[in-house]
Amino acid sequence: MKIKSTCATAIMLIALLMSLPLISKTNDDIEEVVVTASLTPILRSRSGNAVSILSKEQLKNHASVGITSLLRDVPGFSVSRVGVLGSQTQVRVRGAEANHLVVLFDGVEANDPSQGDEFSWATVTAADIERIEIIRGPQSSLRGSDAIAGVVNIITPSAEKTSFGFFLESGSRSTHHTGFNLGLKQPDFDFRLGLGHIESNGGNIARLGDEKDGYQNTTLTIKAGAKINEQVRVSFSARESDGMNQYDADNNYDGLVEDQDRKSNFYSSIKRLQLDYSPTGGYWRHKLMISRSINDNSAFAEGVKGNITASSKDLYQYVGSVSFAYGTKTLSFLAEREQEDWMQRGDDPWGDVNQDRERDTDSLAVEYRIDINDRLTMAASGRIEDNSEFSNAKTFRTETTYRLSNQTRVRGAFGTAIKNPTFTERFGYYTNFIGNPNLVPEKSRSWELGFDTEMLDGNVTLSATIFDSQLANEIDGFVYDPTIFAFTAGNIDLNSERKGFELSFVANFWDSLSISSAYTYTDSKDGNSVSEVRRPNHIASVNLGWETTENLFFNANLQFTGDQTDVYYPPYPEPSQVVIMDDHTLLNLNINYSASDKLEIYVNLDNALDKDYEQVFGYKTLGFGVSVGLRYSL
Repeated sequence: MKIKSTCATAIMLIALLMSLPLISKTNDDIEEVVVTASLTPILRSRSGNAVSILSKEQLKNHASVGITSLLRDVPGFSVSRVGVLGSQTQVRVRGAEANHLVVLFDGVEANDPSQGDEFSWATVTAADIERIEIIRGPQSSLRGSDAIAGVVNIITPSAEKTSFGFFLESGSRSTHHTGFNLGLKQPDFDFRLGLGHIESNGGNIARLGDEKDGYQNTTLTIKAGAKINEQVRVSFSARESDGMNQYDADNNYDGLVEDQDRKSNFYSSIKRLQLDYSPTGGYWRHKLMISRSINDNSAFAEGVKGNITASSKDLYQYVGSVSFAYGTKTLSFLAEREQEDWMQRGDDPWGDVNQDRERDTDSLAVEYRIDINDRLTMAASGRIEDNSEFSNAKTFRTETTYRLSNQTRVRGAFGTAIKNPTFTERFGYYTNFIGNPNLVPEKSRSWELGFDTEMLDGNVTLSATIFDSQLANEIDGFVYDPTIFAFTAGNIDLNSERKGFELSFVANFWDSLSISSAYTYTDSKDGNSVSEVRRPNHIASVNLGWETTENLFFNANLQFTGDQTDVYYPPYPEPSQVVIMDDHTLLNLNINYSASDKLEIYVNLDNALDKDYEQVFGYKTLGFGVSVGLRYSL
């Protein structure tokens, strides 16, 4: 295995810092609770999953407009963005497909059925986000179809006090980001509203030309809760994003995009109403949730409205859990109904693409968790889905955590997961893609083994995980039929394999210096042992945080992405070609200054080395950029 020089430099830096003396800052540890790794909230140390958490403090210190740049620091995550801010972005975990990752907002699935069941990362800004929980590995036994590679739960903030705040940010490429929030907190009621707007002239993403592709996004977030009595609480959350992004297209069919006057308008909405009931003196807990997510996308060419896609997803969910044997055992049940609707409209010479489709899924799941003793925790979960379009699916997962000592634990997990074919794979899309209604779901079988250890009074944490996943019935969306000069989708007979390992390191030096780093090796191959595209073998990052004074915080972030393959489609009849995109290293710098308890000023330097690189073949990325902003709160 060839390790790039940047990775070697990062490892040497870690080794050097580990040799420095530490000043312990021991505090009474408060164990972290995660809400995504189980049907009920559990202690992070009791989960057999590989878990990463992006905290409120991390989000603030990075001061990033989007969150995908932060995901590059998460072990196992690979990010591909087509050009400028707001462009189509794909996130792949452990070498899986982009639609093998379920993304939740406050527990509500936000993947878009009208966009190949992927989550639209372009519609999300980092404003009004409290915390991001990331669970890697198969989660279909709890979350259903799509959760082959993991789950990301984006949690919005609740009002902790009556408050008001706003932020202003301006930067390169005429990028402006503004917003405000209001909070109201009473003993039995809380309400929070956040509103943010971003607009940018963007840059040129085509290899030739100078036409810029801009971006606009207005996001509204609402979160409220009311305590009816000691047993009942009702909560509501909503998030709506409305905006547009400009893009280029391959108008002359040479396989590369050119400057084009193209624009896409988007609208997304996620709403959730939840009731929690915990009887006094009882061990049962009940949760009833009703949610609805909507996505609308309209494309414009030369100012003329063209293709339209839309989807909606309604979810009705009940979760009941009971703890017994002095809290060492928990049994949870889930009953769920999901209704999905998909629509597309347009004019296509290849056939009638005007379609309305729907599918319904009824699911039952059970999860059993047991603390056998103070050291050993085991859990098992299973789910059965009755889908209106496919045969019944059964998935399961088992996990074990064993604490070798108070500082070290080993963990392991084994499970199965499924991914149902998308609407577009089954029923077609614009241009020359013909659907295949005979597709069957993809199925995976995965295992992982890891350990976590703390050293030096908890100031240093090391984690490592090895993983292996076999994917059956992988869907190839680029099956070419020369008789009709069109593409279609088909299931691959041979199993695909994704395997590798993840390493992470977090340390606190003195009271003012911290460093974290991650490295992932992934080997992802299809059934013919060909490397999957846009999945680099090597990914690494190093993040340095330094509180230089009581009011000044400096953050340096180094992100390495190894070389990776992509596919180039030259004009017909030339066959497609596999191309290699070179590795690249990005340096991002952030400075945060607290002028007072109420006012903060920050400066961001993105791609500080002005690196020229491509994440998707043929699409240029942004060079060096700078932004200055302030936050004010009452």
